[in-house]
Amino acid sequence: MTPRTPGSPVTSAPPALQPLNTADRITVMDILRGAALFGILLMNIEAFTGPLDLSFTGVDPHWHGIDYLADALVYVLVQGKFFLLFSLLFGAGFAVMAQRAQGAGRDFTPIYLRRSVALLLIGACHALLVWSGDILLVYALLSFLLLGTRRWPVSMLPAMGALVYAFAVGLSLLFALLVWAAARGGSALDSAGSMRAAQEVIEAQRLAYGEGSWAQANVQRLADLRHMVGGILITGPEIFGMFLIGAWFARSGALADPARFASLYARLRWIAMPVGVVLMLASAAWHPYLAPGEFTVRTGLSYAMAAVASLLMALGYLGWIVQARHALGWLAAPGRMALTHYLLQSLLCTWLFFGYGLGFFEQLPRAWQLVFAVALFALQVGISHLWLARFLYGPMEWLWRAMTYLRWPPLRRTQQTP
Repeated sequence: MTPRTPGSPVTSAPPALQPLNTADRITVMDILRGAALFGILLMNIEAFTGPLDLSFTGVDPHWHGIDYLADALVYVLVQGKFFLLFSLLFGAGFAVMAQRAQGAGRDFTPIYLRRSVALLLIGACHALLVWSGDILLVYALLSFLLLGTRRWPVSMLPAMGALVYAFAVGLSLLFALLVWAAARGGSALDSAGSMRAAQEVIEAQRLAYGEGSWAQANVQRLADLRHMVGGILITGPEIFGMFLIGAWFARSGALADPARFASLYARLRWIAMPVGVVLMLASAAWHPYLAPGEFTVRTGLSYAMAAVASLLMALGYLGWIVQARHALGWLAAPGRMALTHYLLQSLLCTWLFFGYGLGFFEQLPRAWQLVFAVALFALQVGISHLWLARFLYGPMEWLWRAMTYLRWPPLRRTQQTP
């Protein structure tokens, strides 16, 4: 063995890449994740209490009075906005992991692939066994593409994100143009037939989720999953575009050091948000209800307008939440347990409303749905603070980390190594 020359450097193995501990977390990301979790619940509650394909369709004319107002408020202020914000945060989380791997001198690819496969398994179980409105499965599938953007220049990310997002908007405009051209040519697309087929799916969901057994509901969930995969052509570019924008927010330092980007956040608050609200109001006033299976020039243009508005409003919400981050610190706890709470919302709501549970399917008025969602989220906030006072991670976050790093991370706070 050759003796080491005094003063020569000692080469050590690169440090192991571990899950983030509390001190290393970017707190504003947890706060944003908590806010997004609440917005997603406000949007999803309609799909828990009734047929999935009757949800997310704009302002449903069958509601009246305060229920109609509640439906309109959710459509204009919530639907699609917090789902996009959550997608942005997913991309930011990817970038943070990649930066930490580079700093630790570790190969990021196998860790990230295990993380994506683990999320794919969790999402598949959620979609097929609990609730077919799952978004985790789509996130996991698109996350594999995200790996190829790891070495893109930081300055390239927002432009590419906007371009990919614009692809989904462009598809809606192209669809509207095709419908218009068909009408001008003396033919018409069979919108009535498509609406009849959509209504048949809705009735199947009513039977399976409102009256069926858990096994019958699982059969319907498999059918819903096939339809959802077909919709990735539109939702996929929107989500992936937000992934890229989120990666920029993390890699540029805009989330870790918001004060350095004060002018950016001011523009999001005072330009993006108002413009988005105006566009969303215009879309809702022009064509408030997007009937399932309907395709016309108006539906294509309305969806495109709403998609642009939702992007601007999601960024606007980002700006306002970052501005109020010190007052909203209580949202960090549910944000740190977002995966656990997202799945818990599905488990609890399907048990309450589906036929194989307590059976309150299609029995909760729209306004009371929002009251229920607020109460449920308040309960989750309380649970989060109590849990995280004793544990380092939420249960599903802990399991996801174990599957990612192939080791059981410490769970109790007394287990944490200094």
